[in-house]
Amino acid sequence: MLNAIWAGMILVACTVALVKAIMTGQGEIFVALVHSLFDSAKTGFEISLGLAGVMTLWLGLMRVAQAGGGLVLITRALAPLLKRLMPEVPPQHPAQGAVVMNLSANVLGLDNAATPLGLAAMRELQTLNPTPDTATNAMILFLVLNASSVTLLPLTIFTYRAQMGAHDPTDVFVPILIATYCSTLVGLLAVAVVQRINLLDRVVLAYLGLATGMVAGIAVYFGSLPAGEMQRQSAIFSNGLLLFLIVAFLLGALIRRVKVYEVFIEGAKEGFQVAVGIIPYLVGMLLAIGLLRASGALEGLLDGIRYLVHGLGWDDRFVEGLPTALVKPFSGSGARAMMIETMRTHGADSFAGRLSAVIQGSTETTFYVLAVYFGSVGIKRSRHAISCALLADLAGVIAAIFVCYAFFG
Repeated sequence: MLNAIWAGMILVACTVALVKAIMTGQGEIFVALVHSLFDSAKTGFEISLGLAGVMTLWLGLMRVAQAGGGLVLITRALAPLLKRLMPEVPPQHPAQGAVVMNLSANVLGLDNAATPLGLAAMRELQTLNPTPDTATNAMILFLVLNASSVTLLPLTIFTYRAQMGAHDPTDVFVPILIATYCSTLVGLLAVAVVQRINLLDRVVLAYLGLATGMVAGIAVYFGSLPAGEMQRQSAIFSNGLLLFLIVAFLLGALIRRVKVYEVFIEGAKEGFQVAVGIIPYLVGMLLAIGLLRASGALEGLLDGIRYLVHGLGWDDRFVEGLPTALVKPFSGSGARAMMIETMRTHGADSFAGRLSAVIQGSTETTFYVLAVYFGSVGIKRSRHAISCALLADLAGVIAAIFVCYAFFG
């Protein structure tokens, strides 16, 4: 899928450029395309290299959180809820623990830990599957929850915003929290309707009520503030929560007599490797997007959407952030590159730059998650997994647009 998308983007860009050159008789567009290749390669390398320090810091801290028992606490907190949402999974079955560990890793933004834990959970769920080539209800719910991706700490997005020169890289924290919660809630409701899960169970209602109340309280409070004060207090809240979690991670590790510094160094080394390893992927996607923009193909698509938006009498600033939303279901690296390209073109603190970051944090890469997780256990019939996951994606994008207008005007 990703190979076809990447090759298709380049072919579309080159075809559009060729047609333009023939129609206008001006071949300068080819020069612009070649320049965009070199510019994109340079940008991708510089961003990846700059990520090394921040990724080293955060993955070191996340390793400390893991060793200090942060994941264990979240596992215990979520277990009663998952018993009700996945009734076909026996209480003591290894699948339940693997599912909770994966979701916990996602909540904490531990992407590198979340994927292997997710694959382990899918393998355990497959042991309960009476029809090995068809996804079970539990598998579908698990995949949709992964695709909607509630993340308490979207550290990667903060890091990219810092790299692109954002004044306050974490000022999108609250908007991302609200958007990703909307995405997850819609995904859960869609699966519940299809699978007839009893969401009126007292335990389920208690969990959903608590989570919804917290997110709604945050939204109502910040929504009642003037725009400038909203951004100021949102930044204080976001940074304060991050500092609180860091302190909690360190205290938890010290209480458990973890060698904090050594564990931090282990995670930090992994962070450096991640930053270096991402260079070829980021360069590859940026050059494809750069070609689309230089050829005018991307702007042509956005002009078409903008024309429809104008016809409806709506504000069109959100259109510049839509490329991230269009690519996100298919390619995480492509969406990340789109986000970076949007911030580079319009500015990290522009409305489009912030919106692209919030969209990036609102959902996961649906088709990638489906291909990897279901492919790992030989699932060929996904049933309602794709439709429910895409509905969650749409909800996340719509929520991101509304929240960004509320927070950033």
